[in-house]
Amino acid sequence: MNLFLLQVIIDSAQIKDSLARVAMMAAQQKESLLDILLKGGPLMIPLAILLVIAIFVFFERYLAIKKAAKLEDNFMNIIRDNIISGNISAARNLAKNTPTAVARIIDKGIQRVGKELAAIERSMENVGKLELYKMEKNLAILSAIAYLGPLFGFLGTIFGMFQLFYNIASTGEYSISNIAGGIYVKMISSASGLIIGIIAYIGYRYLNSQIDKATHKMEAASADFIDILQEEAR
Repeated sequence: MNLFLLQVIIDSAQIKDSLARVAMMAAQQKESLLDILLKGGPLMIPLAILLVIAIFVFFERYLAIKKAAKLEDNFMNIIRDNIISGNISAARNLAKNTPTAVARIIDKGIQRVGKELAAIERSMENVGKLELYKMEKNLAILSAIAYLGPLFGFLGTIFGMFQLFYNIASTGEYSISNIAGGIYVKMISSASGLIIGIIAYIGYRYLNSQIDKATHKMEAASADFIDILQEEAR
């Protein structure tokens, strides 16, 4: 019994000593963020590629959606004045030379002036669907990265843990410092994958909200245009 207690005391002292050495090494080593990330293993490379793609797609889509959704405050007022006064060509020139989704929808409606309102509405609706498709282009990439990022991170951790325990089995070195340090390094890929997934998901949801706002603008402009035609018909 005494020998058992003595062994427990010795093991406890060794554990405390190992933990103290790990803490001392962590305090002494002031590593940069890049140095820490480089310890995540080979799967940090595809994670970095996913991050670059996510950032590129987000800003490319953000600028494209912002440009498509832009609408001058007096655009519809000018269109109304021209149509009511019978100056269809001026309204067409304004809509044609305004590079926005709403302007392209109104331009299609102006081209159909003189036909039945139902036919005009269908034509404008078809253009609206095309504009919506253009704005949603490549958003699926962000959605995929939001899903794949954490998976790559967990995969990197699993590979790292396999490597860690294989080294322990082959060398017989299983000190607390080696195990703790190895786990710390392998968890980097999981944390990186989760962060990349969160960034991609937030970007995806934000862009969808901007598309929703643009859709409301297109629907409101289409309704206003139909009202203008009905007012002009009276």
